[in-house]
Amino acid sequence: MSEPATALTGCLAPIDKAGLEDLIAKGKADPKAVKTLKCKTVAEGRFRHANYIRDLQPYIVDEPPGLLGDDTAPNPSEASLAALGSCIAVGLHANAIHRGITIESLELELEGDLNITAVWGTGDVTEKPVGFTDVRVKVNMKADCPQDEIDALIEHVCQWSPVFNTFKRPVNMVATAV
Repeated sequence: MSEPATALTGCLAPIDKAGLEDLIAKGKADPKAVKTLKCKTVAEGRFRHANYIRDLQPYIVDEPPGLLGDDTAPNPSEASLAALGSCIAVGLHANAIHRGITIESLELELEGDLNITAVWGTGDVTEKPVGFTDVRVKVNMKADCPQDEIDALIEHVCQWSPVFNTFKRPVNMVATAV
């Protein structure tokens, strides 16, 4: 019996299993490969920005009224939580397929604490942590395996999630005028 072309995952749309296996093989063949991702951010007015990524429609980021924005989209910190949640969810989905686990449902709830009194460096600029100081991720995953396997899967995915690790460790950053 041949393997199915796609792997069904309960409530989630199927993933091309052969495509996943191909990605796994490519990663193992060239473990030092680095891909540079790009985003062009264009200010549209007030605190609303259009972010251009690949050939996709612009991804809008704004601020809520309490931070003087128009409340048309997530603010930058909320967008970073969304990126974190999505990265973990993608990892859970891919690793479940790879391990032969069928996901029945998958939801992540993320919360992050940050002090906003510096108001982007224009307010209280006394010494304090800037950015998230604590982030909590709650994974509600139902699958055709015991809870201890789900727990191990979550731990494994967080170990290898690019966005989780970006949050977890320092990153070399450079900002220059052009």
